Amino acid sequence: MTKIDTSSPESVLPTPSHTVGPFYGYALPFRGGEEIAPLGHPDTITVHGYILDGEGKPLPDAFVELWGADPDGNVPTTDGSIRRDPATGGYLGRNGVEFTGWGRIQTDANGHWYARTLRPGARGQSAPYLSVCVFARGLLVHLFTRIYLPGDEAALAADPLLGQVDEDRRGTLIAVDEGNGTYRFDIRLQGEDETVFLEFR
Repeated sequence: MTKIDTSSPESVLPTPSHTVGPFYGYALPFRGGEEIAPLGHPDTITVHGYILDGEGKPLPDAFVELWGADPDGNVPTTDGSIRRDPATGGYLGRNGVEFTGWGRIQTDANGHWYARTLRPGARGQSAPYLSVCVFARGLLVHLFTRIYLPGDEAALAADPLLGQVDEDRRGTLIAVDEGNGTYRFDIRLQGEDETVFLEFR
């Protein structure tokens, strides 16, 4: 039997009760969650970035959920993001054909995430955007934000939600175009350049 020295705090290994949860890395992420666009679709874009804490350090155990309209601005109503085999209950993954508009992506060891999806079309008076939900340790309540895609400056200027955000913070909601259908969007949970988060009532 191994004896553990508990006479000083630094000699005791941390347990889950010593850290701030909840912990999302088990069971919630699923294989292929980042592949939202149908396989080989010509309008596929890649959105990626880092989730950063208040000190600017990346979080390796967070994840994001994305929802987006299709290129015509319609909200998909197709089931099938997390399909199961009816006989075995095993995970089948996406069918690679239908666009559900939804994905769940875990950050890697460097706090990086990415998703391949279709560029959303405008809905009503809103500029095209992806809805985002952020889960991370220490967040007892998940956070909501949006990723607006650059390219139509007139639509961004007329967007009703962006119009309510202070001009100096508006950029935290707009992705950076890196070319070739790739956009970068870092999510800063606190501190300087904190991402604007939304409250739904």
